[in-house]
Amino acid sequence: MDGVIKFFTDPANWSGNTGIPNRLFEHLYISGSSVLLAVILAVPIGLYIGHTNRGSSIAINLANIGRAIPSYAMIVIPLPLFFILAPILGFDPGFGLTFLPTFFAMTFLAIPPLLVQTYAGLRSVDRDLIEAGRGMGMSERQILSRVEVPLASSILVGGLRTATLQVIATATIGAILGGGGLGRLIFDGMLQGEAGYPALYAGAILVAALAIGVDLILAWVQRRLTPRALRAQREDSPSSPTSVVGGPDLATPVAGGAS
Repeated sequence: MDGVIKFFTDPANWSGNTGIPNRLFEHLYISGSSVLLAVILAVPIGLYIGHTNRGSSIAINLANIGRAIPSYAMIVIPLPLFFILAPILGFDPGFGLTFLPTFFAMTFLAIPPLLVQTYAGLRSVDRDLIEAGRGMGMSERQILSRVEVPLASSILVGGLRTATLQVIATATIGAILGGGGLGRLIFDGMLQGEAGYPALYAGAILVAALAIGVDLILAWVQRRLTPRALRAQREDSPSSPTSVVGGPDLATPVAGGAS
């Protein structure tokens, strides 16, 4: 414990490319960019299949299969391709061995919870409300944007919350290939043996603190986006599955979905 305290109080660990602030920025950058791309890819698909229920079986099952693939495998398998693509895209070849594999793997990791929760959120909206919207002459796009998304917003944020925490915790393995982030503290400490234990523990503490901090922020956002009536209903029934994560995390699509 004394070694960890000395590590945090050493000014040398708070400056330079290997300092804690820079490592934290690198971790936030790789995590944030990966989640952002996953949102761009997964949320539109989730909105489409959630609204129409078309192709839901295929999309949800593919997402669940993606959850079973280890993130380390997703980093290592495409390495040769990234090494070739990096110079073509104008990047240094080393970029294809450090940033791109981790970025690809973390994006792949974030897609399933975003896709499944977006679909689950829209399917949880009362069908009578949707039919009422149609009866009022609203178009399908208006029903999606004015009825379904607002009512399912807390569940959508729940998917973002799950994806973000998974990426923050898992992005540390990018250090295996020489990538940046807080994982560098952990793996560099492992390589130094007993002398590196303070850096190792400090890295683990920082990753945990970052994950907890981001989770608290997203939990607040999720609660603020939950309609008051639904919030009161969930508080009255704390054992409800939706009161824990903001919505059902469906492993399989709703029965009767078109494929």
